[in-house]
Amino acid sequence: MAVAIRMKRMGRKNRAFYRICATDRRSPRDGRVIEVLGTYDTSVPDTDARCLLDNDRVAYWLSVGAQPSDAVRVLVKKYGKNGTHLKEMEQARAKLSMPRIVPEAGEPVFVPEPKAVPGAAAPVAEAAAPAEAAAEAVADAPVAEAPSPAVEAGGESQPEQA
Repeated sequence: MAVAIRMKRMGRKNRAFYRICATDRRSPRDGRVIEVLGTYDTSVPDTDARCLLDNDRVAYWLSVGAQPSDAVRVLVKKYGKNGTHLKEMEQARAKLSMPRIVPEAGEPVFVPEPKAVPGAAAPVAEAAAPAEAAAEAVADAPVAEAPSPAVEAGGESQPEQA
């Protein structure tokens, strides 16, 4: 059985995500795999942090004669066991795992003044003054006691006013 190491496309439309897999050469691109060896995520902004490989398993499959595809050959050369970009990948992965620091917004630089209509401001002020006076009058008025329930139940009826 001829084994190939290639990328299997996952994810949704316009949001590609790849698994680097050891597969039978005769199987389709997204078909059955023998073993998953790593991932390649195109949505990660830092190029060196996109690839994640299980180097021991990749070395095993290469030692037993598996043939990598062109794209996987480049990834193994860069990020494999003795890769050329290994140090950059470790730094990029460490940077991704750190919490994201977002500075506080602070005071706004410019706050526009609300536009005042000259005719609308005067009636509002005049309407507010009588309402305040009425509220003060109600607060100053003596509180009348409510008749007790016994008096109402006693049968005394008051004449109805029409």
